[in-house]
Parts: sequence; structure tokens; C-alpha cells
Amino acid sequence: MPKQSGARPIRKGRAALDCFAPLAMTTRAVARADALTKAANKLPWGDSRHDPARLGGGTPPVYQKPFPDSEFGARAAGLREGIGFLQRSLDCHQMMPHAVYGHPPVDLAEAPHDAVQFSPLVVDSARIEDIADATLDGATVFAPAGTIERRYILAHVLRALAPGARLIALAPKDRGGTRLGKELAGFGCPASDQPRRHHRICTATRPAGVTGLEAAIDEGGPRHIDNLALCTQPGVFSWDRLDPGTALLMSRLPALKGKGADLGSGLGLLGRAVLASAAVTEITLIDLDRRAIEMARRNVSDPRARIVWGDLRGKAIPSGLDFAVSNPPFHDGGAEDQALGKSFIQRAAEALRPGGALWLVANAHLPYEATLRELFRSVTTVAQEGGYKVFEARK
Repeated sequence: MPKQSGARPIRKGRAALDCFAPLAMTTRAVARADALTKAANKLPWGDSRHDPARLGGGTPPVYQKPFPDSEFGARAAGLREGIGFLQRSLDCHQMMPHAVYGHPPVDLAEAPHDAVQFSPLVVDSARIEDIADATLDGATVFAPAGTIERRYILAHVLRALAPGARLIALAPKDRGGTRLGKELAGFGCPASDQPRRHHRICTATRPAGVTGLEAAIDEGGPRHIDNLALCTQPGVFSWDRLDPGTALLMSRLPALKGKGADLGSGLGLLGRAVLASAAVTEITLIDLDRRAIEMARRNVSDPRARIVWGDLRGKAIPSGLDFAVSNPPFHDGGAEDQALGKSFIQRAAEALRPGGALWLVANAHLPYEATLRELFRSVTTVAQEGGYKVFEARK
């Protein structure tokens, strides 16, 4: 997960979506009013059938042609004035929230302090997929490096932005930044492109018409890979293949028993392998990536599994465990961070009972042995091949 140093407070989760409620009410009112007006315009103005109460009520939108001088017209004029006031109030109070995706460097593109976070790598953030079309008044996107994932996010953000809303999208030059401007233009949203501090910063106004969003959303959405028998999504770690480190660990695992945890569980492959042992009574799968958690809930249906969206660096896990398994990450925001893996080892040591075992796989170049020997009574290298090492560490 990108580091949060210097980031301002950002609203997350269900509470953040409460600010959409007045807007949704207004949007429904306008839609209802539009249907009402179209129906009324088909009728003679002197006909009592055009009475709003008869047609289901509602608030007519503003039309260039004034309503006729009738009871309906008088009601419509008053309602138009009321809805105009409500919309101006929404504008003044920013009821259409600004969205932020990820943690853009604040000196490059600072988001408003009350922006709503949508990154799946921020626990309890909202889902961009759940936001209705044309309901955001602005967005700041720290775009991911993967092309399919990046286009998926850009397409969803453009879908959710209201016409005329401002979009800032940025990324490191060597992690997709040089493609941002072209990708936005391909969606029918031309953007200015500014290089700064090894990043590319694209600024655009969302046009009334955009194109190609549905195809990009379909390409980046959840899918099933038959040869892996897995539900997955681009952007999740090793989303389209079996990671060789995970495969090596799975091939060396004994039949575990009791209660355990899969730390950094991803799509649930490792947890599913552990559950092949009938002696396992319970396993908690924990991962930082909401998309991985959503897919794991599809991939692991065993009632002995508990699947949790959480950041192990700050989240407590069950104690008194008989075992833990892990293929810990060692990148944070694209840069190698060995402290990540060490924090996973620390969490495992805290959660295991005396005599409990951690089964861990890691790239051979990572210096985890010292941390393992510091925290565990015994450490055994079970396998070393293909650039990976598998450890069994006993508490």
C-alpha cells in the first residue's frame, strides 16, 4: 500500500457514501419530473389529465420553452424554483463529493481534505463501482501501474464524474505515467500533460460525451480462470497465474491441523490448499486488497474459513493459533520494502501458541532468516529452488 505520510484526512467506507443521499434524492426527483413533463406535454393543456397528482407527482426540470399559463404551469414554475434552490445548495455545500484514488503525493496533486477514498488498498474505503453515473464533482487519481487495472479505474472514474467535473490523474513516468494522456484521449477526454518530479500529471474536464468506458470496465472486471478454477481480477497479486513461490509452499505443506491463519491470503489459493486437511478446524484469511478478499470469498466456500479485509501492520489477528502460512509481499507502492515481510513474521510470532508453526515462502534474496531466528525457537529451511525458500519456524 502506498505510504500515507503527508496525506490529509480522507473519508472512507459507508459513512463517506452518506453524502450521496441528498444528491440521489435530487437525481430521482429530476428523473421523475422529466417523465412527468414528457407525459404532460402530450396532453392538451386544458385537459385535467395533466394534473401532477394524477401523473404521480414530481418536479419538472427547466425547459427553454416556458410552461403554459395553467394550473400545471404555475405548479411547475414553483417546483422548478425549488429544485433550482436545492441544486444550488448542493453545489455550495459540495454534496457531490470529490473522489481520490490511492495516495497521490501531496506536493503534486493534493486532494480536498474531505475527499472520499476509493482505493481497494485502503481498508474500509468505498467502492468506485458502487457510485452512480455522473455524481462526482471531481476526482484525483494516483493511477496504478498495470495497464488493464489503470484503464479500468480511469473508465470507472469518468463514468462517475459529472460532465464538466475536473479530473487529475497522475503516475510515475516509468509506471504508466507516460500513457495517461493517450489513454484519457482514447476515452474522448483530452487532457493537459505536465511532467513533474518523475511523474506525469494529466488534468482534464470531463466532457459530456465519453467513449470506450464499458469495454475497459469489462476488461478490468472480475473473471473466472478455468485452468486455475479461480475467480480473479486484474490488479490483484498474481491475478492470472499461480505464483511460483505459492506453488512451492503448497507442494511442501504437511497436513495441518487445528486453528490457523493465512497472512496475505490473496485469491485464497493457499488457504484452500490448507483446508484440504480435515484436521483443520478454522482458518482466517487476511489480505489488504479488497479485490482479493472479494475473489477469495468466491474461491473459498468452506465454512471453516473466515475471510477478512485488513492491514496486518495495524490489525490484530486471532491468538493461540496452531499454525500460520504466508507468502508475504515485499513491495510497497512499487518499491521493495523488506519491512513488510518482517512485519508479517512479527504478527505470526505474536499469534501462534507455544509449539505453533509458521510456514513461510519468500524470495531467496530477502534476509528473513535473522528475523525468524530472533522470534522463533527453531527455524528450518524446508526447500530452496527457483529463487525461493520455504521455512518452517516453530514458536
